[in-house]
This record gives sequence, structure tokens and C-alpha cells, in this order.
Amino acid sequence: MKRQTFLQLTTTHLIAACALLTGATGKLHAQTPVEVQFFYPVAVGGPITKTIDDFAAAFTKEHPAIKVTPIYAGSYQESIVKALTAHKSGTPPVTSVLLSTDMFTLIDEDAVVPFDNFVKTPQDKAWLGSFYPAFMQNSQAGGKTWGIPFQRSTVVMYWNKDLFKQAGLDPHQAPATWAELKAAATKLTQKDASGKVSTWGVQIPSSGFPYWLFQTLSTTNGALLANEAGTAVKFDDPKVIEALQYWVDLGKAGIHPPGVVEWGTTPKDFFEKKAAIIFTTTGNLTNIKKNAKFDFGVGMIPGNVRKGSPTGGGNFYIFKKSSPAQQQAAFEFIQWITQPERAAQWSIDTGYVAVSQAAYNTPSLKAYGKDFPAALVARDQLPASVAELSTHDNQRVTKALNDGLQAALTGNKSPAQAMKEAQMEADRILRAYK
Repeated sequence: MKRQTFLQLTTTHLIAACALLTGATGKLHAQTPVEVQFFYPVAVGGPITKTIDDFAAAFTKEHPAIKVTPIYAGSYQESIVKALTAHKSGTPPVTSVLLSTDMFTLIDEDAVVPFDNFVKTPQDKAWLGSFYPAFMQNSQAGGKTWGIPFQRSTVVMYWNKDLFKQAGLDPHQAPATWAELKAAATKLTQKDASGKVSTWGVQIPSSGFPYWLFQTLSTTNGALLANEAGTAVKFDDPKVIEALQYWVDLGKAGIHPPGVVEWGTTPKDFFEKKAAIIFTTTGNLTNIKKNAKFDFGVGMIPGNVRKGSPTGGGNFYIFKKSSPAQQQAAFEFIQWITQPERAAQWSIDTGYVAVSQAAYNTPSLKAYGKDFPAALVARDQLPASVAELSTHDNQRVTKALNDGLQAALTGNKSPAQAMKEAQMEADRILRAYK
């Protein structure tokens, strides 16, 4: 399927407007296909875009009254900016996959409509109730469902079994607690003849999404960073400060890279044995399975007072300024692509967590999980998972936390001071929403 750019929206919107003039509503049977522009957050081509293209083409083949057109809108951050810009100019996409944490921002901008408007039949209600509850925490607010889980994830731990053997550790036994993680990382850290570290024991990235990786520590230390309404945060909670201190202390112990660690290069560092243990998304599972030239393990995040990890990833949204016919068409597409067989295939192709138990009950995902048990770790972690940090004015609030985390990790501020200042900034931003 030919890919379109963001700038082609004008043309496709005009086509959609023609579809509206047909008066099509409800189930679609118009002669002229209803155009559904679908923003998908990936900057370049490759296997994922091919899968999305194939899904769109297969849906259109089964539903000739609807034409779904994927538009690759860049990174998550670029996609939300483009989607909101298009919304404000009156030419939004009909649907888009955006971060689940963008929910409050999209509601505040009056950009999206709740899915409850389209759920009418018992089958619709069964479908809406089929998603894992952990994924719905960042999908529902005010008694309404604003997002549908699609490419969802949790943070998991990957470890190099060969390096575990070399360090005298059991390669089949992952660290299960903070204390075990620090002890293992100490044994795994290697230095060359000049005294320079050649392999870090553990590496937790802190660029891009530092707040998300930090939630693996704050959650396992028994702290929640925000309330469900997205109107208050607890960045200066003593448990949060203690979690940040643990992260900082890994660096001070010389078993974790100093300063800010790049998100994008962390899997590569793992491939090159520059890091023996890494924390990253289960969405990297297929990438690591393909590129790691050694035996590796995938485990749940080590706990302290409890186990846990934040969920993450993207949800489908339907945009408000689309026509009723387009919105209904988008709803039908979203229902179709999240059916168990397709959710299972998406999980196998990408490494993301399939969004429903029904997907894991399909023959294809059962067989895949039996052959590759690592693919089930993120799913098994869901009962202990918490919502990803999401508030009103989310980007500014998470920036306040990110700045504080990086200030502490680079040694410019103490964890306590950094979190106190992040709390003050978040309180100032969120004052308007209380």
C-alpha cells in the first residue's frame, strides 16, 4: 500500500468530505469508500510499517466501503504534535495510535471522542471488556473509555546468560530483588587493563522516557507517582526519593554507567556486551531476539517492597472533527485489528504484549509462547503492573520529573532536592486542573 505523508491530509480529507455527502451513517454501505486516515507513530519504513500496511489492506479488502490509509507520522512525540496541529486546523486524522499517556491532553484539547458512543451491541460490550485491566488504566477517565489498547508493553529485564556464567552466577536465575540486582551487577561489571569499564553490570536508560524507566523503581518501592484523575503527583514522596537514591547509588558504585544513559543505544550496548543486564520495553523483544548473538533471559523487574512495572505503549483514539461516518468506520477498523487472531500476530511480529487473554488463547500465540517463553514474561507481569505516569498537561509535568531525574543522575542535585523542585513545578502546572 502506498504510504502517504502528513502533508497529503488535505487531499484525503476532501475525499472523506465527499463520503460524508453520501449521507452514510452507521454500518457503511456507500459506493464511494469512506476514507479513514490513520496516523501511526513510526518515522521510517521496515517490518512494522509493512505489517500495518498489510493490516490496512486486508481490512479494506474485507470492508470495501471503507478505505484505511496509514500515514506514518514520526515518533510518538512528533505524532501527537502533528495530530493536534491537524485537529486545530480542522483536518485531523480520523484515528491515530498515540501514547496511552496522551489521554488527558487529548481530552483537554477536545480532540477525541469516547469509544462508549460506538459500543451498542452485546458483542461490542464483550469486545470492550476483553482487554487486560492493566491496559485500561491509561485508557479510561471520568467513567468513559477514550483509548483502545493496541501496541502495549511493560518494562522488562534482559540479561546475558553467557556473562552470568563467566561471573559465576546462575544463568537461569535472574535477580529478583534490588539487593540481588546490585550484587549481580557488581559481579558482572568488568574492566579492561587500563581500568576502564568494558561491561557495565546493569544499565537503565534515562533519556527519552526517563520517568517511565524510573517507574520500575518507584513502583517496586511501593510508590505511585500520580492519582487516577491526573490532577496530582507525589514526586517528593520519601519512597520516590529513596527509589531515585537507589538508581544514583548504582552509578556511584561503578556498576551502572554514569550520567544520562541513552534509550536508543541501550539494546545495542546489550548486543555488544557493554551491558550485562538492561531494563527496556518488551517491545524490544523481537529486536533483541534477532540481534543478540548469545543466549539471553527475560525476567520481571526486580522488586523491593513489591513487584511491579509501569505499562506503556500506544492506544487507538478517534478524532472528534471527523465525520460520523468516518468515526464509525474507524471504530470498525479498531475492532477488527484488535481481534484475538490479529492481536496475537501483532505480538509475535513485534514483541508487544497482546492486549487480551483471548489473544493468548489463540493457537498461534500458544505455540509461539511454548517455543519462546520469554514472550510471556511481560504478560505475566501485568497483574503487578501500574499505570504509566499520566496527568493533565502531561508533557510539561513529565518534563519536570525528567529534568529532576537527570539532574540527580548527573550529580547536579541530590535526589531529595531534585524531587522537591520537580514537585513544585508539577504543582504549579496542575493547579489549573484542581
